[in-house]
Amino acid sequence: MVQRMSGKVLLWCALMMFVCIKPVVASHIVGGEMTYRCLGSPAPGITRYEVKLDIYQDCLSGLPDAIAQDNPAFLAIYTGTGQAYGIDTNVFVSSTFIVPPNFNNTCVNNPPATCLRRATFIKTYDLPNNSSGYLIVYQRCCRNETILNIATPSQIGATYFCRIPPVSAPAAVCNNSAVFQNYPPQIICINNPLVYDHSATDADGDSLSYEFCETYIGGSNANPKPIPGPPSGTPPPYPTAIYTAGFSVQKPMAGSPQVQIHPTSGVISGTPNLVGRFVVTVCCHEWRNGQIINTVKREFQFVVTNCSRAVVANIPQYSEEFNTYIVECKKFDVTFDNLSTGGFSYFWDFGVPGMQSDTSNQERPTFTYPDTGTYVVKLVVNRGSTCPDSISRLVKVYPTFIADFSFDGLPCPNTPIQFSDSSIGSNFNASSWLWNFGDGGSSDQQNPTHSYTQGGDYDVVLISKNPRGCLDTVAKDILVENFRPFAGNDTIIVKGESINFNATGGGQYTWTPATNLSNANIGNPVGTYPDTGRFGYNVHIVSPFQCEGDDSINVWVVNQSAVFVPTAFSPNGDGRNDILRPFGIGYRNIQYFRVYNRWGQQMFYTTQFNEGWDGKWLGEPQDIGTYYWVLSIINRFGKEEVVKGDSALIR
Repeated sequence: MVQRMSGKVLLWCALMMFVCIKPVVASHIVGGEMTYRCLGSPAPGITRYEVKLDIYQDCLSGLPDAIAQDNPAFLAIYTGTGQAYGIDTNVFVSSTFIVPPNFNNTCVNNPPATCLRRATFIKTYDLPNNSSGYLIVYQRCCRNETILNIATPSQIGATYFCRIPPVSAPAAVCNNSAVFQNYPPQIICINNPLVYDHSATDADGDSLSYEFCETYIGGSNANPKPIPGPPSGTPPPYPTAIYTAGFSVQKPMAGSPQVQIHPTSGVISGTPNLVGRFVVTVCCHEWRNGQIINTVKREFQFVVTNCSRAVVANIPQYSEEFNTYIVECKKFDVTFDNLSTGGFSYFWDFGVPGMQSDTSNQERPTFTYPDTGTYVVKLVVNRGSTCPDSISRLVKVYPTFIADFSFDGLPCPNTPIQFSDSSIGSNFNASSWLWNFGDGGSSDQQNPTHSYTQGGDYDVVLISKNPRGCLDTVAKDILVENFRPFAGNDTIIVKGESINFNATGGGQYTWTPATNLSNANIGNPVGTYPDTGRFGYNVHIVSPFQCEGDDSINVWVVNQSAVFVPTAFSPNGDGRNDILRPFGIGYRNIQYFRVYNRWGQQMFYTTQFNEGWDGKWLGEPQDIGTYYWVLSIINRFGKEEVVKGDSALIR
């Protein structure tokens, strides 16, 4: 009988006889789940449900007193909006069952001792129809303290609940929850492949999907058997467990291949590679008319130990696809690797529907599939013996699938190049793409564009994949022209002189304006300037690859020639006045520029206008002080002029 909660009458007082019996704190809770059945409508506006709670108890190391105090179970009922509806402290055990370990001593070397007890509580409730449904909750402490994947497991309990979707008039549809079919394995031997069917059935025919989901905590050492509601317990929403480093909701166990659950079949597969106890929670979602109407959770502890099975059937998983041996996209022939241990005979069924001859007794057979498709391949090791073992994997056969692409556009820096996927498949074309453009850029678009900032030879790689898991890779070279349009350096000359321009980077040149130029359509025209002034030019350059670009140059025409050497410089690396160099206007070139210290030791020598002294000698910074220089320069008439002076080195 459900007791309704009231703000005036505290029913909790009547429950003090339960509280006065101090519950025993023990780590005996292994897992649990809550489901329900619709039993129809006993009266207008009322729906009757049979609620079933299964809790799994450690009957090997759990304290008998703690296990005994699980009975009766305390349940709280809330509406879907979180409003307290009622409590039930008289939910007694309907049945108990010792879960078989699913292994025996003859087939498992050094098997660990196990004892798992399932206690089932069943109660019927008549609930008024509403628009939000109901939440039925059970809480208990505590968990095994050796659990590896959640924090402080011995100090937190567990919360198990079910949600009943609303029943609304006039189309009053009463839902039944999905029910898991198989018991979880009690013991998993490390480094052995795990393939466990964790699927469920649904009486209403709803579509089902599966995923690993959150683990909820509830109860504590101080209150190990709370009534899941105020004042002694916690109302919804309930907190979730914190995972330790390296683990998460979607990665509750360590493995290679990673332990995972298939979203549509409910099969858990992978190869656990870390010894320990791990909490795993599976959510089964019920879908109706494209919407999730209900979710059933099962929480369990998977125990990975150093036991070793005498016989292990093992088809490796070479594909990234779930529980898939291989995705064959080139041919119909598949050769099967067999990594089984302890076998003396092998029986293969290659999974072709309606075919009786698709079998083999070879250890590593090759089979030719008659058509494309996804096949379930089963290997039985030591069939008919005392210790057989079997394993099933998927094989996907979808030849042919070939990755390919083309590209179009000018192979020039900073110019978009269009890449076009041309991957083909005899059954399915590509549905996902991963481009690597060879310069650090990438894309997951089917037909991306990409620009290269500089010229070079780039290796472009495309990895394409079709909906059936076929994957192929193709690489092509793209040569981007090292196009650098250059008009030349800015120049100062004396009036009446000429300058030889020397633009580079292409094959076609167009200068604008054409003022004072001998030819505006070549790279090296001659500019003649009879008078002073400032002249700016732009050159448009077209390369042999048809890359196009512009650069500019300035010409300053002065009345007479001049030479200048700074009286001081500061080689401190700030980018300003760091170099001591001569500047000449109207001079052809220099013969030399020499710098001496005060003892007459040469610090620097050059024959180029654009080179200067950085204040170092033999790589060592020189002292602050005065340094002397001599400049030999050739004027525009071909005569040598020698200029001397001094400059101060400051920092």
